[in-house]
Amino acid sequence: MTLTQLLRTCSWQELRHHPWRHGAAVLAVMLGVALAFSVHLINGSALNEFSQAARTVGGQSDLEVRSAQGRFDENIYALVAKAPAVAVASPVLELSTHAVAGDQKINLRLLGMDALRLVHTTPSFMPRPDTDAGRFALFAPATVFLNASARRQLPGSTLRLQNGSQMLEVQVAGTLDAGGPPLAVMDLGAAQDLFGRGGELTRIDVRLVPGRNRDSALAQWQAQPGWPAQMLVAEPSDAASRVSQLSRAYRVNLTVLALVALFTGAFLVFSVLWLSVAKRAGQLALLGVLGLSSRQRLQWVLAESLILGVAGSVAGIALGTALAALGLTWLGGDLGGGYFPGTEPTLQWSGAAALTYGSLGVLAAAIGGWWPARAAQRLPPAQTLKGLGLASGGRRHFGWALAMLAASSALALLPPIAGMALAAYLAVALMLIGGIAALPGLIELLYPLSKQLLGRRLLPLLALERAGRVRESASVAVSGVVAALSLAVALTVMVSSFRLSVSQWLDTVLPADIYLRSSSSAAAAETIYFEPGLIEDLRQLPGVARIDTLRVTQIGLDAKLPPVSLIARDLSQPRLSLPLTADPLPTPAGQIAVYVSQAMVELYGAQVGTRFDRLSDALSTTAGTGRQTQQPAFFVAGVWRDYARQFGAVMIDQHDYQGLSGDRRINDLALWLKPGQDAAAVQQSIGQRLQSQSGAPMAEMASSSQIRAISMRIFDRSFAVTYWLQAVAIGIGLFGVAASFSAQVLARRKEFGLLAHLGLTRSQVLAVVAGEGLAWTAAGAVAGLLLGLGVSLVLVHVINPQSFRWTMDLHIPWVRLLSLGLAVMFAGTLTAYLAGRAAASGDAVLAVKEDW
Repeated sequence: MTLTQLLRTCSWQELRHHPWRHGAAVLAVMLGVALAFSVHLINGSALNEFSQAARTVGGQSDLEVRSAQGRFDENIYALVAKAPAVAVASPVLELSTHAVAGDQKINLRLLGMDALRLVHTTPSFMPRPDTDAGRFALFAPATVFLNASARRQLPGSTLRLQNGSQMLEVQVAGTLDAGGPPLAVMDLGAAQDLFGRGGELTRIDVRLVPGRNRDSALAQWQAQPGWPAQMLVAEPSDAASRVSQLSRAYRVNLTVLALVALFTGAFLVFSVLWLSVAKRAGQLALLGVLGLSSRQRLQWVLAESLILGVAGSVAGIALGTALAALGLTWLGGDLGGGYFPGTEPTLQWSGAAALTYGSLGVLAAAIGGWWPARAAQRLPPAQTLKGLGLASGGRRHFGWALAMLAASSALALLPPIAGMALAAYLAVALMLIGGIAALPGLIELLYPLSKQLLGRRLLPLLALERAGRVRESASVAVSGVVAALSLAVALTVMVSSFRLSVSQWLDTVLPADIYLRSSSSAAAAETIYFEPGLIEDLRQLPGVARIDTLRVTQIGLDAKLPPVSLIARDLSQPRLSLPLTADPLPTPAGQIAVYVSQAMVELYGAQVGTRFDRLSDALSTTAGTGRQTQQPAFFVAGVWRDYARQFGAVMIDQHDYQGLSGDRRINDLALWLKPGQDAAAVQQSIGQRLQSQSGAPMAEMASSSQIRAISMRIFDRSFAVTYWLQAVAIGIGLFGVAASFSAQVLARRKEFGLLAHLGLTRSQVLAVVAGEGLAWTAAGAVAGLLLGLGVSLVLVHVINPQSFRWTMDLHIPWVRLLSLGLAVMFAGTLTAYLAGRAAASGDAVLAVKEDW
């Protein structure tokens, strides 16, 4: 018979008789492919949308000239424009603010641009005045032009823009062709006057003379007298690259987490086909006697696994597309990570990605079907027809298992590759595979010890003796449970460690009773802030004991990396106010102490006890004046944990910052209340004071307990998927136990018949089966716990720091882990009992007559 004939006849009949079993295998593959593919589509669509927005912002410009401090003196424009490599230069003042129209309040990006020059660099930003707009509306003061997103969310002919604590009214005179999040454009001079930014710019868009590049232009600019050292030159596409780097670790971890379902799905395919081969052993043997070669049996079972994989992958691609469409509708491409705020991406379907993830599903199914196919190939036809069952799996070479475990340890010590923990992910995979391959050795070690504890109890000894003699089969049966339990243990330890570390971090960074923030957007911190008069008024409110202030701004230390947060606050007691990783060092005379987050050490080499010259270069010019000052010397006095900013933050004492920059703006307030005061009543008074100041809600306010509760709720929601994946993985593992035990019972019907002839009742026979299940799953639970702890060490101490550049303290919830192991043992024992009862439902005594 040909392979096609075998599939049409024998395989089709098997599928018709057991559709739920094969459907479960297809479902497991489908879920793995769908989850991974949907994550890829959502992030790919969001990145594509952001890249298009970045290209729109860049327009036809070749370069963007910016300052490390975000703003710079407009006299720099003359230095840029007169360079021989420059064809056109367009000055820009870029601001982020809140816009209010009626009851609607949104985050708005505002660009002050020169209408006479932007047509050469960013034509999509060229305003289109309404028909009733004035002749010179392009240059009119307090007049803006909105893109489609802003026009949709801010209807009407007027709106108010927040500047500090004030609301500024402007007229809407037309529209823009630019897409993306809400955006407004106005005349450069009008924007400088409206927001009090006379003489300031934030970027210069540059078109180069044909044949010139960034290096040649930068060399010409740096050769001119008066060129500031902190100027950064980037290409417009670098913005998309920065966001891609910012979200890359998040995307990779989500994808790996989604592929866990494929990993466990391979075990389910394995279990289904192993049971199928066991049930069809007689059929395979008869076909072998009739001329079906061992190679053809191998190809037959492999073809069945590939069919399951193809069916699951096709369904997974369809489901993943639907999930991605829903995710883009509900989450806006954000996936809960906060990396693409305000974007409304459309689904960007990729055939290459679909083929890649579909192939992964087929590969997982093929891997799961390989060992059953090999068992079918090694099947001895004559012995099987006599009822002696499947051939032994043969001797395992435990050297390979030990080699994989050793290799995983070595890989875990390697540094990240291209900024990702690729070696650590491979280390986890090798650790799991090596640990599962070493199961027979663990069983051989544990079972003799268990016999001594049982004494002379007949049925338990019989179950244990049987389990010990078929340790290869036992390893096959519990391999899925070991894989699922080890991943569940590792994720439990990692989430528990992370949650405890975040909780302790919040205790340190939230010491006050009430917190006020001018804006949730870091980019808006330059425009929206608390003015000194308002802060003094809040100090006088009844119930307020004291107020600490905090200034947050962003500085660029590398054009290709996201900006770094510079935080100025009172650091008179750094041990109490910062979650330091070690005691701070004394600062040498003549230097200024700064405290850096852990990401700064890796990305910028800001080692404790050294000078931070890159920060000195960035802050060497007083913001907005263009005049050179004495370069400050910064000393890294300590490193602190920051779970909020993945690409780095620098903490500096507020007095030092104000002395260097002259910037006295405040973005955050921390309020301590007098003893016995009602926090809710004080919050109400503060809200009324803020409302009366601007006529609109202008700040976010919450108590420390509210911030903590919200933070932990967001944390738990972010990791809720891990608990679901744990349950799915363990369920798949238990299904594999059921399938393996069913296969064992079918192959041992004559053995059970012999036991019945010797006087054992059916319930006693099933008790032996349940005892074997207990022995097997106990070994699997021990292996799963040990492997899980090993994987958790890699997750906590390698993958997490390499992915997100922060560390956490290891916390092992022993009670929860032991409960999880005992639950798996109970479920495995019950599963073995039910599987044995279903498979041995016939009269096993009659099976003995087959040899008479």
